[in-house]
Amino acid sequence: MFLPGRGISSRFLAMIEKEQEVEPIPRRAENAAGCGRLILSGATFIWILALSVFSLAVQWSVEQMIFEGSLHVPDFRWLISAGYGAALISPFLILSAAVKTPRQKVVYRALFLASVFAFLQFPTRFLKVTATQGVMAVQIGLMLVFLGGTWAASRRFKRKRQLDKILWTLRSWEMSGTAAVLLAVPWVLWGALGSMLDTGLALATGLLLGYCFHHILQLAQFSAEDEFEAGKGLKGCIRDGVFFLLVLLILSTAIAQNCNQWILPVLVSVAGMGLSFLSYSSTTRNGKLNDVAAVICPGLAAAWPLMWVDSDELNILVSLGKGEGWEWAARALLVSLAIMFATILLTLSVRKFVKREVMLSRRVYLLAGFIFLTGLAGIYWGLGTPGFYGERLFVVLRDQADVSDATQFSDPTERRAYVYNRLVVQAVESQRDLRRVLNRWGIAHRPYYLVNALEVRGGPFLRFWLETRPEVERVLDNPILRPLPEVAPPVQGHENAPSGLLWNLRMIRADEVWKMGITGKGIVVGQSDSGVQGDHPEVSDSYRGQYGDQDYNWLDPWNRSPIPVDIGGHGSHTLATILGNRVGVAPDATWIGCVNLARNLGNPAVYLECWQFLLAPYPQDGDPFYNGRVELGAHILNNSWGCPAIEGCDPEVYLPAVNALKAAGIFVVVSAGNSGYSGCGSVEDPPAIYSQVYSVGAVGQDGSVSAFSSLGPVTVDGSNRIKPDILAPGQDILSAYPGGTYEVASGTSMAGPHVAGVVALMWSANPDLIGDVERTTQILNRSAQPYSGYFPACATDSTMVPNNVAGYGVLDALSAVSLAMEER
Repeated sequence: MFLPGRGISSRFLAMIEKEQEVEPIPRRAENAAGCGRLILSGATFIWILALSVFSLAVQWSVEQMIFEGSLHVPDFRWLISAGYGAALISPFLILSAAVKTPRQKVVYRALFLASVFAFLQFPTRFLKVTATQGVMAVQIGLMLVFLGGTWAASRRFKRKRQLDKILWTLRSWEMSGTAAVLLAVPWVLWGALGSMLDTGLALATGLLLGYCFHHILQLAQFSAEDEFEAGKGLKGCIRDGVFFLLVLLILSTAIAQNCNQWILPVLVSVAGMGLSFLSYSSTTRNGKLNDVAAVICPGLAAAWPLMWVDSDELNILVSLGKGEGWEWAARALLVSLAIMFATILLTLSVRKFVKREVMLSRRVYLLAGFIFLTGLAGIYWGLGTPGFYGERLFVVLRDQADVSDATQFSDPTERRAYVYNRLVVQAVESQRDLRRVLNRWGIAHRPYYLVNALEVRGGPFLRFWLETRPEVERVLDNPILRPLPEVAPPVQGHENAPSGLLWNLRMIRADEVWKMGITGKGIVVGQSDSGVQGDHPEVSDSYRGQYGDQDYNWLDPWNRSPIPVDIGGHGSHTLATILGNRVGVAPDATWIGCVNLARNLGNPAVYLECWQFLLAPYPQDGDPFYNGRVELGAHILNNSWGCPAIEGCDPEVYLPAVNALKAAGIFVVVSAGNSGYSGCGSVEDPPAIYSQVYSVGAVGQDGSVSAFSSLGPVTVDGSNRIKPDILAPGQDILSAYPGGTYEVASGTSMAGPHVAGVVALMWSANPDLIGDVERTTQILNRSAQPYSGYFPACATDSTMVPNNVAGYGVLDALSAVSLAMEER
C-alpha cells in the first residue's frame, strides 16, 4: 500500500525471495480473498465517513445553538466527541488483530491509533465554544500525551524500527512542502491574524497534528508483520492516498470545533490525498528528509485556517449575510483545494514527460523556499490585512462613582452635566496609577467613565497580572472581530412601502395620539445598534446631522464610517419603528446614532462607548472624557440588543452605567430578549435584567405573547426580579431596511422601539416629564392595557400584575400620553 523505499535491508530482500518461492495461491481463492478485502475496505471507508460527518454536524449544530443562546441546549459536545472515538476504536482494534495480510494490518493499526487520538481529544469540548486559545492549548497538551503514551507503549516491541529503510518512504518532501506553502496564499490574501498568541497556538496545533499523523504511520508500520507488499505505480499511490485521507479525516474531525468543522476536515483530508500523489510524482533525495513531508503537508493545511480565520466569526449568527466571514473562508477553502489539485496535476504531467530523476542541489530548494516566503510576505503586506487582531480585556475597577445625589438638580441639563463631570473626575483619578504602568509598558488601552473601566489589549498573561492589582475588581473578555478584506454590502429588504396604517401602530393607538397633534417633536432619541441608513426616506429628515455636521450626531466605533450607514439592517429597522415617517410611533422626533453591533457581534467596551456618546456626544475624532457635550445628548435610549456571556458580559457589568443614566434623567428602553423558547427565567442578559431600565417583551397580532419573547423572573443575578416590564408589538413588524427598502422582522428588538416612541410622545406632550424617569415609568405601567393572552405553563403568577410574562400589560400610547398630559 505504501511506496517502495530506496534503501532495502538484506533481511528484507531475503524475506521477499523466500516469499517468491512459496507455492502460488489458486486463482479462485485469491479472487475470493480480494473481493473480501474490497468489501471490508469499502465498509471501512463508509463507516469512517459516516461517523465523521455525523459527529461534525451534531457538534456544529450544538455550537450554533449555544452561541445564539435562545434555546439553552445543554453542551453535550464532549459526549459526541467521546462517542466518535469509541465507535472507531472497537472495530479497528478487532480488525487489526483479525486481518491476515500485512497491508491490512498496517491500515487497521493506523486507523486504531488515529481513533485513540480522537478519543483523547474529547476533554476539549468541556471548554466554552469561544475559548479558542484554551481549546488549542488543551489540544496541544493532549496531542503530546498521545505521542508520549504511544511511544511508551511501543517500547514493548523488541524489533528495531526500520521505517525509512524498509517499510515506507515518501519520495521527497519538496513537492509536498511546496503545495503546503502554496495553500497559504488564499488565507493570507483574505484572512487576518489574531493575536500573536493566537497565531503561535494555531501554528503549533497544526504542525503537531501533522507530526501525530507521521507518528501514527511509524507505529503502524513498526508493528506490522515482516511481510509487506509495497504500493506500486499510480494504483498503489491512490490506495495510499485514500488511506492517508481516512487517517487525517479522523484526526482533523477530532480537533475541529468552534465552528470550523466544515473547513479543517475537508482541507486536511484532501492534503493527505495530495501527499500521496505528490510523493509519487516527485524525485527522491534521501530517506531522512522524507519524514518532513508527512508533517508539514497536513500540518500546514490545518495551521493556515486556524491562524487566519477566527472560528467564532464562522458562526451563522455573525456570518450569515453576504460578504461576511464565512463567504471569505469558503472562498479560501475552494482556492486551497484548487491549488492542491493543480499541483498534483502539474507534477503528474512532469513525471510523465521527465523519465529520469532530476537531482537538485540544496541551494536550489533554499532559493525556491526563499522565493515562496517572499511572495507570501508580499501578498500579506500588499494585498492582505497585516497586523494582529484579537485579545482585548475589559478591566472593571473597584471604585465606581456614586451619582445618586443628582436628583437635587431639577433642570435636566444641569443634572446630566453633574453626572457626567462626576463620572469623569472619578475615572481619571482612580485610573491614573494603572494607566501610568500600562503606558510605561507600551500596552494599548482605552479608558471609560460610564463604568469605571478600561479596555486593554492583552491576553491571559496580562490578565493574570491585572487581576492582582488592588484597584481592579474583575477582568472580562472583550472579543473583537477581525477585519474583512472588503466591507460587506448592505442587506436589502423585500417588502414594499406601507400603503396604510400598520397593525402594530393601530394596536398601541399611536394614530389617535397623532390626531391630538403630538408626534414627538423636540425629543432626541439615541439609537445604538448595527447602524442606520441615514438617507432612508423614513428617517433622513429626522436625523440631527442631516445638514452635513456629523460631529456630535454620529459615531461608528467599529468601522469608523463618517456618515450613518447600516450593513445589517437591524438598526435601520428598529429606529424607523421609533420615528419613521410612515412606520414610526413618533415621526417628528429627532435621532442621533452609534454603531455598537458589527456583523451582529458586540462587546462590553463598544456597547459602553455608544452609551457614553449618547449621554454626552463628542466629535468623531474627539475625547469622550474632555469633549463631551451633555446638552446635545439623547433624552431616550433604545437598546434592541443584549450582551450575553458569549460577548464577554457578566450580569453586573453595566450596573454602574444604568445607575448613572437613570440619575442623569435618561430613559433607557431595552428589549427583553428572544429566549422564550427556554421558558421562564429567560430574561438573562444585561442590560434587560436591571430594574433601572424598562424591559420590553413582544406580543403578536393575536394579543398573545410571542413564543420567542423572554420570560422572567431574572435569576442570573439572584434577584428574582419580575421582567419584562411591558409588552409591545414585536412580531411581523414592517419597517425600514437598507437601500431604501422595507422588511418584515420579528423579535423583542422590534418591540422595544414602540416603547421608546411612546416615551417620546409623552415627553413631547408634557416637557415637564423630560428627565423624570420614575414618573414616566409609573405612567407607562398604569396606562398599559390588561394582558388577556396565552400564559406559558411555567408562569405561576398569571393572576398577578405585574407578572413574568407580560409585566404590567400591553403598551397603550393613547392612555400613556393622556396620563402624561395630566401630570404637573
